[in-house]
Amino acid sequence: MVTQYGIKYAVNLITAHFGDLVAKVCECLLRRGPLTLQAIVRSTELTSSQVKNSLLVLIQHNCVQAFILDQTGEHGDGAKQSTQYIALFDNIIQRWRFPKFLTMVSKKLDKQCVELLEGLLQHGRLTLKQMFDRARSGQNEGDDVVQEAFVKLLNAHFIERCPASEPVLTNPTKEEEAARKRAAKSGKILEVQETLEQRVVEAAMPTEALRFLFATETEPTADGGKDKSNSSSVTLGEKRKHDAIESKAESGATDEQVVLWRANIDEFIRHLRHKACIENVRARFDDGAVIVFGAMLEATRSAEKKVKTENSVPLSLSSIYEEVIKSEEGRNITFDRVRASLVQLSCPPFVKAANESYSVDFKKIIELAQHEEVESIVLKRYGRDAYRMFRLLSNSGHLLETDKVADATFVEKKETPIILYKLWKDDYLQLEIGVKQTPFQLWKVNKSTLKVHVLDEMFHAAFNLSQRVAFELEQEKELSNVLQDKRVNRLRKRLLLESSQMKLDDAIMLFHDF
Repeated sequence: MVTQYGIKYAVNLITAHFGDLVAKVCECLLRRGPLTLQAIVRSTELTSSQVKNSLLVLIQHNCVQAFILDQTGEHGDGAKQSTQYIALFDNIIQRWRFPKFLTMVSKKLDKQCVELLEGLLQHGRLTLKQMFDRARSGQNEGDDVVQEAFVKLLNAHFIERCPASEPVLTNPTKEEEAARKRAAKSGKILEVQETLEQRVVEAAMPTEALRFLFATETEPTADGGKDKSNSSSVTLGEKRKHDAIESKAESGATDEQVVLWRANIDEFIRHLRHKACIENVRARFDDGAVIVFGAMLEATRSAEKKVKTENSVPLSLSSIYEEVIKSEEGRNITFDRVRASLVQLSCPPFVKAANESYSVDFKKIIELAQHEEVESIVLKRYGRDAYRMFRLLSNSGHLLETDKVADATFVEKKETPIILYKLWKDDYLQLEIGVKQTPFQLWKVNKSTLKVHVLDEMFHAAFNLSQRVAFELEQEKELSNVLQDKRVNRLRKRLLLESSQMKLDDAIMLFHDF
């Protein structure tokens, strides 16, 4: 979901990384939605050349996706096609998380992998040859070392092939739309309708078989030829595919001649989501339960097809135990202890059991974490009485009269409406007026609208923090000749602000990405 302060925060990131000109084009797309090149030129009042160059920068860094909208005429007059550009809000805000991604790779893989990923994050998209050239100029690493690091990142799904440059997107026909609505009414379709951004991203994404395939690119040798030994294809079918593409490239064809790679943001967010779930479990259960829960995540990660998976694939008790004993700390846990931990994890239902199988309930864990985060905000901002009222209304799930709220929370009846009005004024509560003999107030928590409101507040705070950090950095440059003590105090202040940014970003991920 894109909120108003979310847009401001995203534009601020683009401004800091690419300047005002690129940011102006990006903001136009974020606020107005998908546009053609001509429409962007009219809206921004920039020249066509300026808009083109800005779009190329944004596409290079995976912040904008071009697509062709195939619209069939209403009177059967044929299809109308136009190239449009859409800003990828989710990808834009991930730019602030690049240090988290690098830290993750440094813990799971090695230094060479970190350096290779750093180049991809810095340049957006690179061919394998460009990665080799960059490694040679920087650390004088051998080609074998670079390719080994590349394969490690690819096997871990931390990098992927770039999406199609201009996927074709078709609007659903009237018959398809009517069928979807009928299915929704009958309860057959319960999922939320995809946004246009999600549809474009899905249409541009390579197939799963091709997305992580390293068989279409070879590294030039010293004599200018192609070294086929660098291909990581392992089957005869892949080898034939590789040879066909190579001969096509040598004949002057452009398709698949240069394969571009980029960081796989989805995989990084999936790891961060799992980490957040583990920390949530750690706060409630003992170490044994945490180890069992972590083993379940590790065993089912590869089966997750999207980041916001609601439930993991089911695992048998034996499969879970087999995964548990793969780790050093897990080898101290007995089979019965694993069974007992699964019983623990079922209340609250972080793990669901059915037919002798167990699956992780991601949706429940994330919703509980979001609920606790909102309660924490209410407690800090409005006090303990307001916290008790909010908690009561949130847990009840229905409208309650003012007097009933006061009685249930043991707050004075004179103070209760004052506190409730504060929460309502700041969009934390929903107010309705009931009528018996006289009008009376009814209160409830609308969790869906509240989630959007809280996220917008978080983006607002993140925007302000980023502005303040930028100001502090400018002050440090200006005070380079000032006394050492003042410079140290400035540095401490900036580090504290940056630490607050990191914590706030964790909360934003909880509401937006997880």
